[in-house]
Amino acid sequence: MSATQAGETGAPGEIEETPAALESPAYPPFVRVLAVILVVDLIGFGIWSLPALSGASWSVSSIVLFGLAALCIAWMGYWIVSSRTRLDGDVLTQTWLWNKREHAADVAHLKLVHWRWLERIIAPRLLVRRRNGAVTWIHSADARLLTGFAERVAARSFPNAKP
Repeated sequence: MSATQAGETGAPGEIEETPAALESPAYPPFVRVLAVILVVDLIGFGIWSLPALSGASWSVSSIVLFGLAALCIAWMGYWIVSSRTRLDGDVLTQTWLWNKREHAADVAHLKLVHWRWLERIIAPRLLVRRRNGAVTWIHSADARLLTGFAERVAARSFPNAKP
C-alpha cells in the first residue's frame, strides 16, 4: 500500500497521501555474510589456539581483557548482521548499538556517499548534519531509502517548489 487516507485537506474527496514506510538492512548481503564468516573464523581460531594459550601464564586482568575483546568482536558482528534502516514519514531510523534517528525538520545539511559500482561491499550512507551541529552517519543497503529521506528534507526546505 503506497498511500493511506490521513484525512481531507480542504477540498471534498481530496486525500492527503502518506508514503509507505521503507525498510532495508543497513549493510549489503556480502558485508553481512563476511561479518559472520570473520566472527566464526575468529571463534574457531580461538578454540584452535586454546592448547597453546593454556600453557601461558595468564593474569586475571589479561583473561578479562581477552574475553572482552572476544565479546566486542561478536557484538559488532551481531549488529552488522541485524542492523536495519527504516524511513517512516519524515523520520529516518537505523538500529545499531544505539538507535540513530533523524527527523527531516532538524536537518541542516545532507551528503549522500554512494559508489554504485561498489554498493555490494560498501553500504550507501548518508551524512546528516543537524541544525544544532551534530553529525550522524546512517547506512542502508538500499540507496533509494536514503534518497527518499533527502527528498523529504528538500520538500521541507523548499515547500513551494514543484517536483
